[in-house]
Amino acid sequence: MQIDVLVDVKTTIGEGPVWDVQEQRLYWIDVVGGRVYRCTADGREVRTWEMPDTIGSMALRRNGGAIVALGSGFHFLDFDTGETQLIVNPEPDKPHNRLNDGKVDARGRFIVGSMDTREGFADGTLFRIDPDLSVHTLDAGFAISNGPCWSPDGSTFYFSDTFSGEIWAYDYDLESGTIANRRTFTKAGFTETTTTDGSTVDAEGYLWNAQVYAGKLCRFAPDGSLDRVIEMPVKKVTSVNFGGPDMDTLFVTSMAKPPLPRYPGDNVMRGSLFAVRGLGVQGLPEPRFGG
Repeated sequence: MQIDVLVDVKTTIGEGPVWDVQEQRLYWIDVVGGRVYRCTADGREVRTWEMPDTIGSMALRRNGGAIVALGSGFHFLDFDTGETQLIVNPEPDKPHNRLNDGKVDARGRFIVGSMDTREGFADGTLFRIDPDLSVHTLDAGFAISNGPCWSPDGSTFYFSDTFSGEIWAYDYDLESGTIANRRTFTKAGFTETTTTDGSTVDAEGYLWNAQVYAGKLCRFAPDGSLDRVIEMPVKKVTSVNFGGPDMDTLFVTSMAKPPLPRYPGDNVMRGSLFAVRGLGVQGLPEPRFGG
């Protein structure tokens, strides 16, 4: 196994890596910096798009461009012009909230959770925006929504509230996009030195989670048992996604500055985008938003 710094751009809060199978490019974001980044699998041809607001997540669209979850709601992003277009703000009555982590299901729906930026207030909601641009509430009562992803067959949806220190599993109905039967998948714990952050599921159905502030990547078996732990060279790892020509490189984002001063600092590699190779595991392509 080999861990390399792929791109050193010192993202304040790097997040949301998304590998584009069609164009063979990696996208990732800086939440606080309000930027979308793109590069090749080997870290070349870095391009940046400036957002008009904070950004919690993004997904590529089938018709080109992207859908982005900004602090002010869901927007379309045109990669050619760099312009964003508001679709809808699902929480206009919650000035302290912003949209956070999100992923697309196999039917092209974008599932995104919101969070209270003051942290610690369980006022976040899990939303689903459909290809027809209608927005639906799936669940609520979260402090920091994080880590949405699915089992390879799409029947299990994984999700976490960073402040809970747990990753949950739901039954997922692919036809309707609804969830049911929430239960604890695994308990990672919550302290000021470790908790759950972004997740992805590999081709074998194992879930990979970034343990932020602990500097660890954890691989969990489908039954929730811990299978493997990888120690990263920085503590504030934030999210993971497989990509590369053979879908066997694990891309890992990190943060250069914690959101609150009580969280630990880090070394000179903080905020870098990392590539972990030689894991012997492949990932699955991320679906595109259907709208």
